[in-house]
Amino acid sequence: MDTLRQLLSWFSASSHWTGPDGIPTRIVQHLELSFIALAIALAIAVPVGLWVGHKHRFEFAALSTANIGRAIPSFALLVIVFIVMVNVTPGIAFGPGPTVVALTLLAIPPILTNTSVGVQSVDPDMVESARGMGMREREVLTRLELPLAAPLIMAGIRTATLQVIATATLAALIGGGGLGRLIVDGFAQGDRVMTIAGAVLVSALAVGVDLALALVERAVTPRTSSAQGDRRSAGWAPFPRRARPQGDSHLSRKA
Repeated sequence: MDTLRQLLSWFSASSHWTGPDGIPTRIVQHLELSFIALAIALAIAVPVGLWVGHKHRFEFAALSTANIGRAIPSFALLVIVFIVMVNVTPGIAFGPGPTVVALTLLAIPPILTNTSVGVQSVDPDMVESARGMGMREREVLTRLELPLAAPLIMAGIRTATLQVIATATLAALIGGGGLGRLIVDGFAQGDRVMTIAGAVLVSALAVGVDLALALVERAVTPRTSSAQGDRRSAGWAPFPRRARPQGDSHLSRKA
């Protein structure tokens, strides 16, 4: 209870909501790092995934590369990128540069995998029917395969977004900003409440963004069945037939 009171008191202090070290500034920095990395990852992974899934070429190489990226721990990936940039481009090694590169590499695998698998999972008969109707390959991809694969692609984007937002916290270890600054400074100053507050803010930000992406995923999911079809499948019919008594069938014929 004491920790909870201290945490509420920390959040209620106006000094924590203003200035360059305030919570709004740290949230903006965190979102900038995350969304820049996600934008770069989307620009790379989505076209490659669409091409691999549509052409059915280089599937093993693409997915194996993606799985290798998943196997590397986030902190290890950040350290490797930081060491490389210190030796190659020392001028931008300290700051957001290494974090953006590491987050981009972290976001590519789930987006690439889900995009490729989503396109490949489209019914081949539907694809052949579209080609038989005279649709070009680009039209087959953009008007048929992409809309049907959109829910799985969005699922990959949601996974990548959560990983990126969580890992962006490590940017503070190499001089970057974001909410991770609260956690690192809390450890350095021995301020347990500040450390917990930073963790709470990162978790709340991740949950909020995930809920927003869940709404987007629901919006892009194609509606494949009508309400009437759903009702009939559940046993409902607008005009149910009346059962005719079999014993009175000769009477009804005479009438």
